[in-house]
Amino acid sequence: MFPQGRHPTPLQPGQPFKFSVLEICDRIKEEFQFLQAQYHSLKLECEKLVSEKTEMQRHYVMYYEMSYGLNIEMHKQAEIVKRLSAICAQIIPFLTQEHQQQVLQAVERAKQVTMGELNSIVGQQQLQHLSHHASPIPLTPHPSSMPPSSLSGASGTSGLLALSGAVMAQSQLAAKEDRVAQDGDNRERTPSRSVSASPPESPQDEEQTGGTDLKRKREEKDLPGHYDSDEDKSDYNLVVDEDPPSEPGSPSRTPSSRLPPSRREMPESPASIASSRSTTPLKLKDQSLVAFESHPHLRASTISSSLSTIPGGKPAYSFHVSADGQMQPVPFPPDALIGSGIPRHARQLHTLTHGEVVCAVTISNSTQHVYTGGKGCVKVWDVGQPGTKTAVAQLDCLNRDNYIRSCKLLPDGRSLIVGGEASTLSIWDLAAPTPRIKAELTSSAPACYALAISPDAKVCFSCCSDGNIVVWDLQNQTMVRQFQGHTDGASCIDISNYGTKLWTGGLDNTVRCWDLREGRQLQQHDFSSQIFSLGYCPTGEWLAVGMESSNVEILHVTKPDKYQLHLHESCVLSLKFASCGKWFVSTGKDNLLNAWRTPYGASIFQSKESSSVLSCDISVNDKFIVTGSGDKKATVYEVVY
Repeated sequence: MFPQGRHPTPLQPGQPFKFSVLEICDRIKEEFQFLQAQYHSLKLECEKLVSEKTEMQRHYVMYYEMSYGLNIEMHKQAEIVKRLSAICAQIIPFLTQEHQQQVLQAVERAKQVTMGELNSIVGQQQLQHLSHHASPIPLTPHPSSMPPSSLSGASGTSGLLALSGAVMAQSQLAAKEDRVAQDGDNRERTPSRSVSASPPESPQDEEQTGGTDLKRKREEKDLPGHYDSDEDKSDYNLVVDEDPPSEPGSPSRTPSSRLPPSRREMPESPASIASSRSTTPLKLKDQSLVAFESHPHLRASTISSSLSTIPGGKPAYSFHVSADGQMQPVPFPPDALIGSGIPRHARQLHTLTHGEVVCAVTISNSTQHVYTGGKGCVKVWDVGQPGTKTAVAQLDCLNRDNYIRSCKLLPDGRSLIVGGEASTLSIWDLAAPTPRIKAELTSSAPACYALAISPDAKVCFSCCSDGNIVVWDLQNQTMVRQFQGHTDGASCIDISNYGTKLWTGGLDNTVRCWDLREGRQLQQHDFSSQIFSLGYCPTGEWLAVGMESSNVEILHVTKPDKYQLHLHESCVLSLKFASCGKWFVSTGKDNLLNAWRTPYGASIFQSKESSSVLSCDISVNDKFIVTGSGDKKATVYEVVY
């Protein structure tokens, strides 16, 4: 009945020790202060670790970039050594026997670079750069514990040059360190270069200073201070369509969201696409060594990993699009790549060095002559015989600085019609002893971008930069009609095999079908991208369309379903069906020539050229393909069945 605390009894052994409330509060306070001090200590340690992590990330990215640069430099120097070795091998036989032995011995001595010599050279390079830069990145010499092996041949020289080149780049990497620190965790580790397939621009537009509509949506590339080769120089003199961050009056465009361009009087020239640069500085010019794969669709590396896969587990690049917009990967039939009329691959036969960017090509029905259109002229080549090719004739058209955009032979091969960046079409008489202009057709449009000839060779159709399609009577050399509908330049054209319908594509993102008998528009297909090329299948109801967005779409002309092909990595600049209708080719700014199966688009073969492929043609017997390239040449391929 009395409180126990009033008369406390002595603590007996084994009983718990009891505290007062104040003592317990003091003990809790001490423990809290201890935990708080421990928390602050751990917090400081965590912040230190975060700082070290950020520093490690900076060093990781920095060393990654350095290793990437070393790798690129190594490949570049290896290619240089290979070319120099080839030059030496060609020159040595011309020397006397005594001099040959001396040169061969000198070459062998040059190949014997020991690791000791290599470390000494690297050390000297470091000392030189230490005197110029405050904190260069040291390159660790070869560990002495490893046996110093002799570096011979191209690999030894290239390794030496690569290391010295990397040391020379140290100051640049040190400067990058500060930029990398700002990115921290958000930085992508893989160096990449984003190139958007924006529509090409006319090279002449750069030179005009008048306030005309020809200068709308100007997109320029900063020209570098030096060029690695004559090819680079010529390419950089043209407009490269890399998207700038954003220009006033020009909507910013990304690969995932492309806005239609504003109305322009003249679209950009495919010639300007010639300077499409790959992300790798090293460019192999000897394209004759390229092997054309018969089944490139088996290569997963060319397709984005985000795409669906076909039943075989391979990434899909061909999709069927139903009327309601559902996309499904296409399962190719067993005979997709076999059977009569289906090629196995293509073999390069001739290189025709035109000397200017080749924007237009055509091959005669006899396959004897190839015509290449560049700046201000069309050159004629005799490809009937093997050996080095030189032009047998030159047809000076338009003005010297204006590009030829299209050239078409009449079926009899006796006349050539040429159009380009001028208001006049030229008709050339090829049957004369010396080719001469026999007529000129003048329209109100400042440029013609594509031509088509009717099957009876009586009518010519020209796609104009103002969007009109002009119909010309070739017998009387007069304009008989204009099809009006495109709200921007008409860029490509093809005619149905019966000559009753005309298909045109435009920079207004539409493909239109015209009835030639009634003179009216029959169909219109709207897209989210500009149309750069199209072709009508000679044997079926299919229309292939090449787009600025890099897609190729195969439309059924009477049904709503279609196929969509995704092998090109940049805008599709030209497209042509084989006469048999079973396959067609497309070329692009990504330097590729792709051959496809009609209509579902199984990839038959693929060829990689050294620059943008702006134009193509297939011979009437389906045995030859001709391409026009941005590196100032045309290439003739033999189709192998």
